[in-house]
Amino acid sequence: MTSDGAVTFWIFLLCLIGTPQLEGSEAGRPDELHIGGIFPIAGKGGWQGGQACMPAARLALDDVNKEPNLLPGFKLILHSNDSECEPGLGASVMYNLLYNKPQKLMLLAGCSTVCTTVAEAAKMWNLIVLCYGASSPALSDRKRFPTLFRTHPSATVHNPTRIKLMKKFGWSRVAILQQAEEVFISTVEDLENRCMEAGVEIVTRQSFLSDPTDAVRNLRRQDARIIVGLFYVVAARRVLCEMYKQQLYGRAHVWFFIGWYEDNWYEANLENEGITCTVEQMRIAAEGHLTTEALMWNQNNQTTISGMTAEEFRHRLNHALIEEGYDINHDRYPEGYQEAPLAYDAVWSVALAFNKTMERLTTRKKSLRDFTYTDKEIADDIYSAMNSTQFLGVSGVVAFSSQGDRIALTQIEQMVNGKYEKLGYYDTQLDNLTWLNTEQWIGGKVPQDRTIVTHVLRTVSLPLFVCMCTISCCGIFVAFALIIFNIWNKHRRVIQSSHPVCNTIMLFGVIICLISVILLGMDGRFVSPHEYPKICQARAWLLSTGFTLAYGAMFSKVWRVHRFTTKAKTDPKKKVEPWKLYTMVSGLLSIDLVILLCWQIFDPLQRILETFPLEDPVSTTDDIKIRPELEHCESERNSMWLGLVYGVKGLILVFGLFLAYETRSIKVKQINDSRYVGMSIYNVVVLCLITAPVGMVIASQQDASFAFVALAVIFCCFLSMLLIFVPKVIEVIRHPKDKAESKYNPDSAISKEDEERYQKLVTENEELQRLITQKEEKIRVLRQRLVERDVNTKGTELNGASGPGIGAGGANGNGNGNGNGNGGTATTSLAIQPLAANIISTAASAHPTPAATLAITQEILAIFAGIEKID
Repeated sequence: MTSDGAVTFWIFLLCLIGTPQLEGSEAGRPDELHIGGIFPIAGKGGWQGGQACMPAARLALDDVNKEPNLLPGFKLILHSNDSECEPGLGASVMYNLLYNKPQKLMLLAGCSTVCTTVAEAAKMWNLIVLCYGASSPALSDRKRFPTLFRTHPSATVHNPTRIKLMKKFGWSRVAILQQAEEVFISTVEDLENRCMEAGVEIVTRQSFLSDPTDAVRNLRRQDARIIVGLFYVVAARRVLCEMYKQQLYGRAHVWFFIGWYEDNWYEANLENEGITCTVEQMRIAAEGHLTTEALMWNQNNQTTISGMTAEEFRHRLNHALIEEGYDINHDRYPEGYQEAPLAYDAVWSVALAFNKTMERLTTRKKSLRDFTYTDKEIADDIYSAMNSTQFLGVSGVVAFSSQGDRIALTQIEQMVNGKYEKLGYYDTQLDNLTWLNTEQWIGGKVPQDRTIVTHVLRTVSLPLFVCMCTISCCGIFVAFALIIFNIWNKHRRVIQSSHPVCNTIMLFGVIICLISVILLGMDGRFVSPHEYPKICQARAWLLSTGFTLAYGAMFSKVWRVHRFTTKAKTDPKKKVEPWKLYTMVSGLLSIDLVILLCWQIFDPLQRILETFPLEDPVSTTDDIKIRPELEHCESERNSMWLGLVYGVKGLILVFGLFLAYETRSIKVKQINDSRYVGMSIYNVVVLCLITAPVGMVIASQQDASFAFVALAVIFCCFLSMLLIFVPKVIEVIRHPKDKAESKYNPDSAISKEDEERYQKLVTENEELQRLITQKEEKIRVLRQRLVERDVNTKGTELNGASGPGIGAGGANGNGNGNGNGNGGTATTSLAIQPLAANIISTAASAHPTPAATLAITQEILAIFAGIEKID
């Protein structure tokens, strides 16, 4: 029992305690059969279908009482009151009907919430309840409502029809918007089960009490396109206005509404209900929606049990409504107009059931007048008679299932130009859809159940790719031409001194880097997703190994220049051994191979798609959104591998930059292009340090990323070839016979002629050193002799002074003494001068250069000056 039913039940019990039970014999005339009617008429919410159903029931009473063969001797009387489609008020109305005379044999009720309360309690009084306007699926529960019948089909009869239409139009994604009422909650539960069985996805389920604003907004956020709406007509008008505000109508949306609203429901009572949309706006929002409803009007022009056709009944009903003040002539129909035939046939069902019960009771000598609220036997007879009732009424064939539900076809309609047009009928029992092919869709085609998201792969601009490929191919051609030039002129000194094998390695690295540029631009335009990981691997291998070969060759040269200038200053004739250059390049390449192999084996690069927000197509009226995607080459631990590669390359770049700076002003004849190599390293380092971070930042912009990286690689390659090879090419072109190349090659420390001159000077210098050593030995001997000579001269003088000739020469003593002294000095000088002349002449005979001869002469004169000072 629901909460509303439980509350009502306890109200009934409290009322029973304080109210005496009336006997059936105390109420009414003997020839009258009384039934109670609960009609929702003047309420502000829910279904107020009693406005049209009450007049229809009165017409049925008149027709039944005029039928001579029906209820002979009795007159059927209806006692009714307004429930306003409120369960509490409906319970109060039922109480007043039951405990106020005369006694009632059966109850008629409308509005699902009221019927739920009434039917759940009526079993306590053994009363049959016949609902003319209740579609709640919950009422099909025979255990909960054992005495309930209804001429209004269950709301679940619409669900198979909705599923059938979804399959017909290819809709597999729907949304549900419901009012928080039990009738709609149970209907949605049944719809969800059927959708699950049919493979239809329910993208969202929104509910509301009275204000649908937030719920409709949520539908828009969920991109709902096919929407099933389940709510009473008052709420439907609010939903429709909010639909207009949220733009959930038109060619991109389809709404399923309940079919038992009046034809002009979207235009009525807008001001009274506070609807802020105009009639025109409501009409625009309502255009194109679909309705499903059980057939409530007989579709064939057949005479029914009442002797009228459905069209004749319509005229009589319209006349009765006009008398009650409704403007039928201007299509201003009261609420419940569509269900009016159900109320009419409900009264006929009651009469036929009573008539059949009377026939059974007659055999037992009983009458319907004998029924009391405690008489279960007569109640069972009435139930059995009602369960077997079947006739052709103005609403079609009236029959009840074992659950007390009306068995009926479902009619499908569409709002076209402000009017409902029939599209077809669906027989749930036979699963037969009769389609009239009269549907009209805004935009001329069936709306889609979702925004069709077209996945568009962002690719590199074809002109940009062609341009970069052309430049790269030109660079490859130039590199091959330089390789041929390098090999062809390897005997030339300008090529030999720059280590042609290293240059060739560098050129092969340039070629590989330029090939990688082409691979960088190859994306989904040229390569299938299955083959794309191979391109990713090729990019990594080519770019890394090409960089190592090109940069490594230049790095090894700068490294050897630095080592040569710091370790070999004491040995100017030391030569650079080529194998050391090749070993360094091989070592750098080995590091690359180890990293790349580990990367490919343990965490290979894969094709990863980066998705972008939805975009509108440039020119189309279709409901299409574009989902841009961009291919990337990534692995699970992509950051780790990139960090490792960038770390190794970065260290080499920084160290190369340091070496280039340290050797910026050094020239060695063994590597004659060291300055240009250093300049190339400067440019490569700067471009790499800029390109790597910027390329990662703009990776989501395919054209900018490709252009930036490709231009950086191309510029590095061309600049390196320009700096290293253009001077050599110019030198060879200007001096085809290998003459005076140093004039045009300022980095070469010594030319061939200078080298020969240098070797000649070295030889002459060694010869002069040998001669000087010999002369120094002679000078030493001469000096020894001079010393011995001076000693002998002094001894002779002493001996002469002691002999007889002293007096004779006394007068000339000073003169002799001075003469001897001066004569000794003069003798020494005279002895040395021929010796110096001899040394100079000997040195000159060796044919030294003028500068060398002058140096030797000056050295010898310095030696003689030293000797004279000693003397």
